[in-house]
Amino acid sequence: MLSERDEHFYLLMEKLVRAMTGTERFDKYAILRALGELCKEFHISKAVSEFYQSITFEKQNKGETLIGYDDGNMGDVILCERIHTRSMAIIKGTFVMSKDAPPLSEEVESRLRLIIRMLLSFISRYRLEGVVEKFTFYDDTGYRNVRSFLRYLEQLNEENALGGHTAIYYNLRHYTLINRDIGRSAGDIAMRNFFDMIENIIGGRGIICRVGGDNFVAAFEDQLLDDILTVLKGTPVVYDNLNGKRIMLSGSTGVFRIPEGYSFDTPGDIMDRILSTSQAAKLGGKDSVVFFDENMEIGKEKRMQVQQLFPNAIANEEFKVFYQPKIDIVTGELAGAEALCRWFKDGKIIPPLDFIPILEQNTDICQLDFYMLDHVCKDIRHWLDSGRKVVRISVNFSRKHMMDVDLLENIIRIIDRNDVPHEYIEIELTETTTDVEFRDLKRVVSSLQQKGIYTSVDDFGMGYSSLNLIRDIPWNVLKVDRSFLPVDNDSSESTRSVMFRYVVAMAKDLGLECVAEGVETTNQVKVLRDNNCVFAQGFLFDKPLPLDEFEQRMDKHFYKIDAE
Repeated sequence: MLSERDEHFYLLMEKLVRAMTGTERFDKYAILRALGELCKEFHISKAVSEFYQSITFEKQNKGETLIGYDDGNMGDVILCERIHTRSMAIIKGTFVMSKDAPPLSEEVESRLRLIIRMLLSFISRYRLEGVVEKFTFYDDTGYRNVRSFLRYLEQLNEENALGGHTAIYYNLRHYTLINRDIGRSAGDIAMRNFFDMIENIIGGRGIICRVGGDNFVAAFEDQLLDDILTVLKGTPVVYDNLNGKRIMLSGSTGVFRIPEGYSFDTPGDIMDRILSTSQAAKLGGKDSVVFFDENMEIGKEKRMQVQQLFPNAIANEEFKVFYQPKIDIVTGELAGAEALCRWFKDGKIIPPLDFIPILEQNTDICQLDFYMLDHVCKDIRHWLDSGRKVVRISVNFSRKHMMDVDLLENIIRIIDRNDVPHEYIEIELTETTTDVEFRDLKRVVSSLQQKGIYTSVDDFGMGYSSLNLIRDIPWNVLKVDRSFLPVDNDSSESTRSVMFRYVVAMAKDLGLECVAEGVETTNQVKVLRDNNCVFAQGFLFDKPLPLDEFEQRMDKHFYKIDAE
C-alpha cells in the first residue's frame, strides 16, 4: 500500500511525463509547471539545465542555459548530472537546495536523480529533433533548402491552397564574376542581403529557399510578385557595411503562376516548370524573366522524346557527318572543313536546333561529340588510304567536356585507334562564359597542343573575357563570330567594321590563324582581303555537305573566288 507522499510523488511524475510525451508536440509550460511542483515537493530552490554542442563549447562556456525553476532562495548544489550524447553534445542538469531545507534522505536523492535523468533524456531528444530539422531542412550556411520548399508546396497541396500562389526559380546573374571582382566573402554577404530583401517582402506569406550555389526557389501569394520581380530585375545590394559599398545584383528568373484548382501528384511538377523557365531566362539575354506557359510542356515532351531516342540513334548510326568547307580566299584553295552533325530519322532530317540544345542539358552531348570525332577520323583514314589530298577537319566539342579529367586521353584514344596523324584534327571549343570554365578550358587546350592537335576558339567575342581568352590560352585558330563581320551596308568606319579590323589584326599579331564565319557576299570577301583575313567559311562558298559531295570538293580542291 503506497503512502500518501508516494502517491503524490507518482502523480507529479505522471504530470511531468505526460507533458514531455504529447503525441503532437510537447507542452513546454506544462513541463515547467510539473517540474516546479516536484521542486517544491523536495525543497529544491533552483533547477538548471545546460546544453553544449561539444566538449570544446562546454570548456568555452558557449552553450544554452535554461532555468526550469527558481524560487529566489540561495543555496548549494546538491545534485549534478552530466551526459555525453552520441552526437558529441554535452547536457548537464543541476539541482540547488536552500540552506534551511532538510537534508536529503537516500530515497529522496534517488527520486531526484530519476527526475533529473528524465529531464536530461527529454532535452537530448528535443535537441535531436532540432538537429534533424536543421540538417534536413537547412543547408550548412543557414539557408532553408529545397526540402523546405517541397514540404511547403506539399502543405499547400494538402490544403488545396496552391491556387493564387506563384512559384519562382532564380539564378544570380554573373555571380561568378562578382565573386572574382569583390571576393567570395563579400559575394556571400551580397547574396545573403539580396535573399533577405526578397524574404522581407514575402514575410509570412510564402517561403524562399536556396537550391544550391547561387540558385534559389520561392513560393508566395500572387499579390507579392510585382514587388519581388522589381528586386530580381536589378537592385543595388550592400556588401561592405563599414564603407557602404554596393553592387548591382539581379536574377534570371522562371515564374509559374499557379492557377486556381491546381494540384499535383508530386511537387517535382512545379519544380520542373520553374526550372525550365529559369533556364530559358538564363539563355534569353536581356529577357531575364520568363513566365511558364503550356507551350513549354510541349517542349518538355520533345526534350524527353529526344533523350529517349538518343541511345538507339547512336547505336544505329543515325547521326551523319556533314562537312562545311573553309576556303583560302587568296588562292581559292580548300583549306579545311568543319564537321557538323545531322540526324536522319525515318528518312527525314531533324534540324540541329531541335536536338543539340537538348543533348547539352546533360552529358549526352559528350557522347555525340566523341561519336562525331570517331566518324571524322574514319573518313580521314579512308581519304589517306585512297590517296586524296587531305585537309584539316575541325570537330566541335561542348563545354560539358571541361570537367572531364580524362578528356585528353579519350580524344587521343579515338584519333590513334583510327591511325590518323594528329595534325589533321582540330578541336573546336566555344568561348567560355565564366572564369571557372576558363581555367578548365586553358588546361584542355594546353594539353591538346602538347599532343600536336590543333585547337580553335569558336564564336570569339561572345564569351566572358575575350582578351584573356586569346592572351592566356595557346590557340592555333580564332574563328570570328559572324556578328563581327561587316554587312554590305556597313561603312569602313562603322563600329562593326572597326571591331572586325582590330580583331583580325590582333589575331595575326598573336600568330593565330583567323577564320571568318558566316561569309555570304562577295563584298564581305573584299572586306576580308582588305583586312588580311585569309580564311573564310560560309554559304557563299558552300553549305554543309554530305560526305560524297565534300569528297568531290576535295578532289576539285579549288574554288573560284569573286570579290567586288
